[in-house]
Parts: sequence; C-alpha cells; structure tokens
Amino acid sequence: MRHWIEVLALMLLLAPGARGERIKDIVQIEGVRGNPIWGYGLVVGLNGSGDSSEASKRALANILRRTGLVLNPDDISTKNIASVMVTAELPPFARAGSKIDVTVSTIGSAGSLQGGTLLMAPLMGADGQVYAVAQGAVTIGGFAAGGKASSVSKNHPTVGRIAGGAIVEKSELASFVKNGRINLQLRYADFTTAERIARAVSKVYPQSSTAVDAGSVEVVLPRNLRKGDLSGFIDRIGALEVEVDQPAVVIINERTGTIVVGEKVAISMVAISHGSLSIVTKEAQQVSQPMPLSPGGTTEKVERTEIKTVEQKSNLHVVPRQVTVAELARALNAMGLTPRDLVAIFEALRQAGALQAELKIM
Repeated sequence: MRHWIEVLALMLLLAPGARGERIKDIVQIEGVRGNPIWGYGLVVGLNGSGDSSEASKRALANILRRTGLVLNPDDISTKNIASVMVTAELPPFARAGSKIDVTVSTIGSAGSLQGGTLLMAPLMGADGQVYAVAQGAVTIGGFAAGGKASSVSKNHPTVGRIAGGAIVEKSELASFVKNGRINLQLRYADFTTAERIARAVSKVYPQSSTAVDAGSVEVVLPRNLRKGDLSGFIDRIGALEVEVDQPAVVIINERTGTIVVGEKVAISMVAISHGSLSIVTKEAQQVSQPMPLSPGGTTEKVERTEIKTVEQKSNLHVVPRQVTVAELARALNAMGLTPRDLVAIFEALRQAGALQAELKIM
C-alpha cells in the first residue's frame, strides 16, 4: 500500500500543471458511429468437438442441397459441425469490398471451434438487409482437449475470430453534417469542458461554435467551405487542445481493493482513528486416553479449540484540509493504511460530510 501511494504522489508531482488534450480525443462527432451486424453460420471441419443438434443437421442438409446432393437431416450423424452466431461491427465509412473482422460464437453444445472453417454466412443489420458476407478459418487463440475422465482447455474455445473474415457488400455511409452544422459529443459530459471546447474553436473560427449542454458542442461550418475541404476543417478543430476539467470523484472497487482518487478531491479538516479487532481461532485434535485398568474405557479423539483476540493499536490522526492529490496521498501514507482500510475510511468521511467529492463504489 505504501508503494502504491508513493507512486500516485510521484505521478501527480511530476505531471504538468495545465496540460491540454486534443479535442478529437475527448469528443466524437454525432452520426459517425459503427453499426452492429450479425447472422447465423455453420462451422465445419471440427475434430469431433462440434454438436449434433437438429439445427446443425438441417443447415448442413440445406447447404448440400444447393450443390445437388439431397440428404435427409436424419441421415447426417457427425460431430464435426457446429451452429454459430457471427457478429461484427460495420465501420462508419466502410466501402463495398473492404474487409472487417468477425466474431464466431457457438449456440449449441459444441465443445471447441479449434480448426474449424466458417461457411459463407450473410450478415444483416437491424433493418434486415445484408451488409456483409463472412467466411474463413476460425482462430480461437487457445485449445481444448480431454478424455473420458478429465479435460484441459486454454482461453475460451467456444468463441473465435476471423481476421478480415467478412467482405462488405453494402456500405452505410455516416451522415454527420446537418443544416451546415456538426455536433461534437463529449465522451464524458461536463459543462466546463464543453464551454472550453466552444471557446477554443471560436478563437480559430469566430462565432462558429456553441456549447449546447454538458454533452455537446455545435459547430457551424464556414459558408465558403467546399465539400472537399470538410475533412481538413474537422482535422483542424480536432487538433486544437483544451484543458479537460475533472470532477472531484473517488472510485472504489471493494472486491479488488482498487482506489482511484480524482485530482480535485479535498477533505475537510477531520480527525481519523482506524483500528481493527482480529479473532484468531485454532482447531486441534488431541487423543483422550482412559485411566489404567478403568472398566469400559476407550481411546477417543477430542477436538480442542483455542481462541485469541488481537486488537491493533490506533492513534488519532488529524488530517488538514487537502488541496492536491499529492498532499492527500502523503497524509494517508503517513497513517500506514491498507486498501481495505481506505475503503472504510472514505465511506466514513462521506457519511460525516468531510469528503468533498463524489464517492463511487463499484
């Protein structure tokens, strides 16, 4: 814990006072987004690790029927095939003919997709139209093997990927210019940051941007801007730097003991005393022997329990009001607290009204 707080303090001390972030790193343009696509597929070539479900048999029978080979699904008895769901994301500016990655996941009782090949599977959007077609060898980044009594596996063998496994058949171009305006959406809504973005853009393009709310900034395109210059205009405003305002927040993951303290977290002057009471229980077995020549006596095992209490000593520490995270880290470090102790202390500070920040417990 001491090492963790020292590293945190060092990072804050070495960090520059006011470092700007590029606008393109803290916003996204409204309308520029990907679209999820999905479809049903059949993976073949498995080494007995597939499923023998009715859906897989019928799918294989339908595929073979297209080649002129008519089979009854009941005649197919193989575990080298597997029914899968194929999912992908269609990028906002993908053109017909470009390739995208796909994820293949089993929906039946298949044990592994290792060595399998996905047959041609159309991928549809939410509107039911086909936007891409996927096919190719599945890679799972691991393995699975086993026998009748035991098995061993690495990673998750029932989910795989196909790099560049889908070819885009229909492009869905993003529409992000509306009435001569673009809307910049902040990844983390904040009124101060939104206003700073609007001011930074207006310095380069006077009276062109307005902070609509905490999550969006509206930018008016210049009147003389040609269609071919739109990308350059967006690149110029995206390269502008603004200082991101961080809220005062403390995030605690109680399961792992991870604590993240925001830069502007402050604590009102408060006295803290933290100690713990430990109860140590020790179980032992002893042998009980009967007295010599005692009638009916038998040798038996007797359970013995030893209980010991240990209470840690704790002094009362006065923590003055903190201004920076570095000072706060030094104050907590001086108390020799563990992450579990900090979880309890931050919660108590919030209840007492001394923590001038939002406390989020994951």
